[in-house]
Amino acid sequence: MEMNEYQQAALRTAAPKDKLNEVFHLLLGLVGETGEIAEKAKKIVRDQGSDFAHWDVEDLTKELGDTLWYVAVIADHFDIPLDDVARLNIAKLADRQQRAVLGGSGDNR
Repeated sequence: MEMNEYQQAALRTAAPKDKLNEVFHLLLGLVGETGEIAEKAKKIVRDQGSDFAHWDVEDLTKELGDTLWYVAVIADHFDIPLDDVARLNIAKLADRQQRAVLGGSGDNR
């Protein structure tokens, strides 16, 4: 599935853009879903000696899908095609890799 195709499919289950506080709702949803992933990772660190072979990959896949849904819908609120998000991110990372600053910190490196 292509990124923009996914975005259009995700929008079929999204609330209308003009719903009161919808962007705020979406941002909180994204944070919540990423928090669920972090919480599950924390438990692997705590209970499984950081052995991520114990991660339930099917569950992780579902949680990553939830975060992707929120990213797709948030991007749409600002008329950003998901293909653009993906392409620009890969270009940014490739540039950082070429300049040997992948491991640095800050957005403008």
